[in-house]
Amino acid sequence: MLDIGSNTAHMLVVDAYRGAPPLPASSMKKPLRLAEKITAGGALADEGVELLVEFIREATAEAEDRGCEAVLAFATSAIREATNTDEVLALVKQRTGVELGVLAGDDEARLTFLAARRWFGWSSGRLAVFDIGGGSLEIAAGDDERPDVAQSLELGAGRLTRRWLPTDVPEPKDLKALRKHVRAEMARDAGSLLRAGVGDHTVATSKTFRSLARVCGAAAADEGPYVRRVLQRGDLRTWLPKIAAMTSTQRAELPGVSSARAHQLVAGGIVAEAVMDLFDIEALEICPWALREGVILEKLDAL
Repeated sequence: MLDIGSNTAHMLVVDAYRGAPPLPASSMKKPLRLAEKITAGGALADEGVELLVEFIREATAEAEDRGCEAVLAFATSAIREATNTDEVLALVKQRTGVELGVLAGDDEARLTFLAARRWFGWSSGRLAVFDIGGGSLEIAAGDDERPDVAQSLELGAGRLTRRWLPTDVPEPKDLKALRKHVRAEMARDAGSLLRAGVGDHTVATSKTFRSLARVCGAAAADEGPYVRRVLQRGDLRTWLPKIAAMTSTQRAELPGVSSARAHQLVAGGIVAEAVMDLFDIEALEICPWALREGVILEKLDAL
């Protein structure tokens, strides 16, 4: 599987069959930062296209060496929102032979929800799932495997960092403006989730939430996926001002924070805090499965 995100591209080799969990056999990733390669006119620049093609070539070669039977490739908001999406997809196909699909925002939310539902099971009751990506925030909730609420908002950590936080250590006025923007945008679409009920079990997925939880004291990744990890609202409120006062280099020294994502941790924290405040959530449990696993599970279900 190839997952082309706004910040990072992943290749995941999965030993998967219907009725079993999609277990990763090997993986590789590269911080392409495609969202930062968008021109003023909205197109993915030549530099970004070349990085994308190079990664797909490397990843498919690795997959072939690993004996993969099929390659499933998808892209999210950076390529979805580019003005030259069709040209990029055609070029990728021509130069690599890979059919790169583009997921709609609500499909990202729906598939991430599916992964969380399968991980936590029916005993979790009504499930609410939040995912902060590089380009967008996904929100989904429901009682079944298909959510009755599935939203994608342009509140990704990378997007907000580029537009609202121009300095490495953000100015207080910029933090205040970003906080106001995030909450206004989120509140505009919050009604559907609030009316239906946030859920019996509130869950967060993907790297930004995992990093914030780790900074706030959650178990390290090497303790395994079955250790319960929780992001507490009180802990986030304590840590967010500290993180905002650090440089990216200092943030990268925090537990669970990579150098490739340290620059966008403040914006991610502002979004996470807004999620927990607007939906009155005291704790979010971190789910180790997210969009990639949801894509795989849906593919297996269709076999």
